[in-house]
Amino acid sequence: MNRHHMVHRALSPHNILLDGEGHIKMAKFGLYYITDHGADVDFPIGYPSYLAPEVIAQGIVKPKDPTLHERPRPSGPKSDVWSLGVILFELCVGRKLFQSLDIAEKLKLILTLGCVDDIVTVLAEEHGCVEVIKNLPEHVLALLRKCLTYHPSKRPSAAELLTSSVFSTVSPGYIPFRQPASLFSSALRCADLDLPEDISLLCKDEDSDFLAERSIEEVYYLWCLAGGDLEKELVSKGIIRSKPPVCTLPNLLLEDGESFGQGRDRSSLLDDTTVTLSLCQLRNRLKDVPGEAFYPLLGEDQSNVPHSGSNTELSTSTLPLIIRERDTEYQLNRIVLFDRLLKAYPYKKNLIWKEARVDIPPLLRGLTWAALLGVEGAIQEKYDATDKDTPIPTDRQIEVDIPRCHQYDELLSSPEGHAKFRRVLKAWVVSHPNLVYWQGLDSLCAPFLYLNFNNEALAYACMCAFIPKYLYNFFLKDNSHVIQEYLTVFSQMIAFHDPELSNHLNEIGFIPDVSTQSPSAVH
Repeated sequence: MNRHHMVHRALSPHNILLDGEGHIKMAKFGLYYITDHGADVDFPIGYPSYLAPEVIAQGIVKPKDPTLHERPRPSGPKSDVWSLGVILFELCVGRKLFQSLDIAEKLKLILTLGCVDDIVTVLAEEHGCVEVIKNLPEHVLALLRKCLTYHPSKRPSAAELLTSSVFSTVSPGYIPFRQPASLFSSALRCADLDLPEDISLLCKDEDSDFLAERSIEEVYYLWCLAGGDLEKELVSKGIIRSKPPVCTLPNLLLEDGESFGQGRDRSSLLDDTTVTLSLCQLRNRLKDVPGEAFYPLLGEDQSNVPHSGSNTELSTSTLPLIIRERDTEYQLNRIVLFDRLLKAYPYKKNLIWKEARVDIPPLLRGLTWAALLGVEGAIQEKYDATDKDTPIPTDRQIEVDIPRCHQYDELLSSPEGHAKFRRVLKAWVVSHPNLVYWQGLDSLCAPFLYLNFNNEALAYACMCAFIPKYLYNFFLKDNSHVIQEYLTVFSQMIAFHDPELSNHLNEIGFIPDVSTQSPSAVH
């Protein structure tokens, strides 16, 4: 995580989870970022016992108003190294640190550790476990001392810690992080595929949990279709609490320290309770779906259009799209099918086109659109290599357009959405020097960014593929003749679809035309 410039900042035993197979799962590693480094919430990010000294010394995140205070700089990756040291220390000695102290005493003790030479020994003395520490292997002690180095400048990074001999005894060698193969690259995506010779054997076991093999995104999407309501679940467990506005008035504090009013509103604080969402309703909904549905064969003749168990006589594919998109069984079949087709892209491109004419499951719409547009290759490398920081003349128009558009959508109108808009639009302008930014390009970018909000490179690649295919020469500096062609086609479409309106426009002499305007004025 640190190598990819991500800081956890709330690292603690609470947030290190294990699944049924012993795989480590990091929890709440996005909390520090989605709260703008803690500035957007009333609660501190992290647990007092595991906070690094420099984090404590920095204090509470100050208000965003630049006229009031200077905002503190975000924590660096080495704050995670300190938290890791505390966790390892607790594992070695078998007890929690600072458990008998209140929060103020914990923070004060951590800050005073800068005055001692051997922090590990001092902590052992404070908690009566000196003998345990003395009996630890020397290389383990060395690792603890490296992690619990007071000054960040002298504390090693996570990458430097990996050189410790401790890790050579745990595993045969460190396997560096590798970016998984992209759907839109030539890298093999089936190198580790292990299937029996007879694929039908996969579906023989009646007790097999085929749903568990699907991604968490797919399961959650289907869970919602089957009637799951996350907000309702959190309200029932008391995680989401609401109060009448009159009960949320601030306190009145007198000079002598006496206060009047309501107590602190706990609903605005972090509740890290883990809530388990039951899959019983979803499993019951999918009980009649055969195991073969999870392993569709991708033949050239893809005639096995999924049917819904709730429609014995009529294929669900003949029903209106709004009904198909809400049918749990039908969406499961379509998601599994499109997932396999996309993993076989570009070799199954024709089948993707064929199935897309029936419908596209909303969950996979972004990837499917990219496949239909012919996106492939090293799209991330190309996007990263595009200069999105150097000021250009178009910056001003982009800054004007983005805030006033897309207010209908909370995601696109968010500060993060605006930042992504700027980067994607600027990348397109910079990488197409023969074209110009016309007002409305942000609206063209909006659906691609919405569907690929966490993959800017794919949103940018879709835009680059869409414009020359469907808006050829539309963004030329002098595009009046191109727009005239579009308006002519538009008139013909009106005449075909609404002859009465077309005749009325002809009678009043209304002829679609375009006047000479600057690029920033044309919509």
